[in-house]
Amino acid sequence: MASSKHNNAAIRTRLAIAGIGLVGQRHADAIAQVSDTTLCAVVDPSDAGKVAAERLGVPWFDDLNTMILAQAPDGIILSTPTKLHVDQGAACLDAGIPVLIEKPLADDLRAAKILVESAEQANVALLVGHHRRHNPLIRKAHEHIKRGTIGAVRAVQATCWFYKPDTYFDVAPWRKQVGAGPISVNLVHDIDLLRHLCGEIVSVQAQAAPSDRGYENEDVAAALLRFANGAIGTITVSDSIVAPWSWEMTAHEYPIYPTTSQSAYQIGGSHGSLSVPDLTLWTHNERRDWWTPISATSVTRDTSDPLINQMAHFAAVIRGEEVPLVSGREGLRSLAVVDAIQKSAKTNTLIHLDEADGDDRLGKVMSQTTKTNETKAKIAN
Repeated sequence: MASSKHNNAAIRTRLAIAGIGLVGQRHADAIAQVSDTTLCAVVDPSDAGKVAAERLGVPWFDDLNTMILAQAPDGIILSTPTKLHVDQGAACLDAGIPVLIEKPLADDLRAAKILVESAEQANVALLVGHHRRHNPLIRKAHEHIKRGTIGAVRAVQATCWFYKPDTYFDVAPWRKQVGAGPISVNLVHDIDLLRHLCGEIVSVQAQAAPSDRGYENEDVAAALLRFANGAIGTITVSDSIVAPWSWEMTAHEYPIYPTTSQSAYQIGGSHGSLSVPDLTLWTHNERRDWWTPISATSVTRDTSDPLINQMAHFAAVIRGEEVPLVSGREGLRSLAVVDAIQKSAKTNTLIHLDEADGDDRLGKVMSQTTKTNETKAKIAN
């Protein structure tokens, strides 16, 4: 990890933001809430970006490299379009500057792997913005699962259903195109949390249905997940279903979304079950037996803004005080699962993942037909 020039915690960590749209502005707000960080520059070639920089009272740049030379920030947040992440991330790493890249890490798995390996070889911190891991309720859920409160995890069900209005697609027509459906755009956050809570995913089998609105992409998909610990998971996603069961509507994390009292995930264990994000723990009062009473306990936890927590963590990583909670390697693993779901849905095959890396084995297609033919060939020989 690159050493920070700030050894004194009283000196503020200087952070720059590239991309000051809706997400970038949220990062700027988070920086303002962290006492030992300060925003030093904004990079955004748009007129709106220039106006935002003026409003925030920081220098504006239309080019990332120019900003790096002029400002030499301690860290950079990339909240730019996904297709720019790899090139811009490489520019940060080449300058020896720690970088926090918004999810997903990239739009191409191989390119993402190269970026992550470059960061590891250069020993420069690369973090991925899966901010939900910084939510206190996820910390508490992770704590109970790892402690064995629900026993061995045997199954998980995750639901990611919501309805995006037509205007969402009309203002940005690229959202109607192949590759811009809810699998790529929305599911990566949920996959990251399932990996964080339940362990590595080693295979997926998925299906998707064409957009009911006539767009090029899918609008509903489902996947069967197998975890390295033997657990089985199911996850469904849709941006065209009216429902209360999505992280956005259940976690009370972002005020622009209406809230419900529902949960999005059910995690089942050998000694109990946990629903997330409402953190209801279900256990039998006397013995594990479906004829004995089962009780629900609400797990207490703190409340705080995960984006602010993430920003404080990023600054601590830059100063060498903490190790990344969501490293580039972690972001790569979650991206690999989403990539496998895309491939499985397209080819109607079972896909195995190498649980450790983003290497060439990731996304290896193992169709049942192929395996049957290989078996027949061995018998014939």
